[in-house]
Amino acid sequence: MGGVCCRPEPIDFDGDVNLFHFVLLRSVGKGAFGKVRVVQHKQTRELYALKYINKAKCVKMKAVANIIQERRLLEEIDHAFVVNMRYAFQDDENCFFVLDLMLGGDLRFHLERLGSLSEDVVRFYVAELSTAISFLHEKKIIHRDLKPDNILLDEKGHAHLTDFNIAVHYSDRRLLTGVAGSMAYMAPEVLAKKGYTYTIDWWSLGVCAYELLFGRRPFRGKTNSDLTHSIARDQLKFPEDADKKCSREGLLCLKGLLERDTTRRLGCRAPPGEGIKDLQGHSWFAGLDWDALERKELTPIFQPDQKKANFDATHELEELLLEDNPLKARKRNPNQDISTLSPEMRQLEEQFTSYDFKKMMRRSYYPQNQQQIMTTMTATSSMGLAPSRPETPADSVSVIGGRKTEEYSPMPAVPMNRLGRTDSYQ
Repeated sequence: MGGVCCRPEPIDFDGDVNLFHFVLLRSVGKGAFGKVRVVQHKQTRELYALKYINKAKCVKMKAVANIIQERRLLEEIDHAFVVNMRYAFQDDENCFFVLDLMLGGDLRFHLERLGSLSEDVVRFYVAELSTAISFLHEKKIIHRDLKPDNILLDEKGHAHLTDFNIAVHYSDRRLLTGVAGSMAYMAPEVLAKKGYTYTIDWWSLGVCAYELLFGRRPFRGKTNSDLTHSIARDQLKFPEDADKKCSREGLLCLKGLLERDTTRRLGCRAPPGEGIKDLQGHSWFAGLDWDALERKELTPIFQPDQKKANFDATHELEELLLEDNPLKARKRNPNQDISTLSPEMRQLEEQFTSYDFKKMMRRSYYPQNQQQIMTTMTATSSMGLAPSRPETPADSVSVIGGRKTEEYSPMPAVPMNRLGRTDSYQ
């Protein structure tokens, strides 16, 4: 008699989404308690970025509320210039986000490689990102960590905002006071601790634009105290050769975004959610077809090199050589009694709910449908995935409540012809 053939169980694509629905490809990012992989949906063949977060490490680092907050905010968002969530689910060990795959790398990568970008390129990015920022503010969401590391390019060169780990809802009636984000990009009103709302994102956009144009940030300091003082007090200055790199209109736009008076700051002189109108009327964007831009019909000026992998290849090497518990699809324990779990693990089980963008409508948890997150949300460090340079005071991060967790940027920028299969499922 012949041996019995072990055939894999059929995949139920009509049921709840799970890791069996995906083929695992390259490992392209690493954080304190999670990683990022490129994955392919087995039924649709679509490529995505899979961000997965180890539950036990998440609990240990007191980041449960952050993960649930990010999960809920991403369910609200669907925009052309945002890295959108497509699926969310969990197994017994990990929580999973399946996100839009960006093949062009993040702007930190390109800035370090090129030193600076041309005015036309930066103006294009500012225009695209301003539509995303205005969209978020319309939904009463502040990103709070806008920086080149969190701006990803698709394969054509369009800019997308990512990493909503410390994003929050805001209210016009109650100012936020928590200090969170990357200090070099924080607005003066954040560091002053007197309260802030959506105005801070426009300041951060100005810092990003300045850095992309001139290869340096507008406010600097050797220590956190020096940096805080510079952001709060120093006069905005441009490099001596600024007029050779940027037009007068562009410099005026930077001055408008980096205005300390929030009532005069560019993007803040219109009602929340309408800041895009403020930029549309600025002379720097004269002649720009904003409708075509929002439909992604304009050709980006800078296009990433698709022959190169725009990420640190050591992530994949570490996965192959050092990972003692490599990621693979596992069935959930059907006999698990969540009442025996710790409060934090039970919170993840109950509040990190599944999402499938093809089967479910996007919804808001705020304000009418807001479910309370049991644990007070802590601040996060904002290191992104495996920073490629040593941390400096300008890159240092403020923390709320003395606790520090780590964020993740879904930055799997991998050319299609470089996708290497590292795991397989039938």
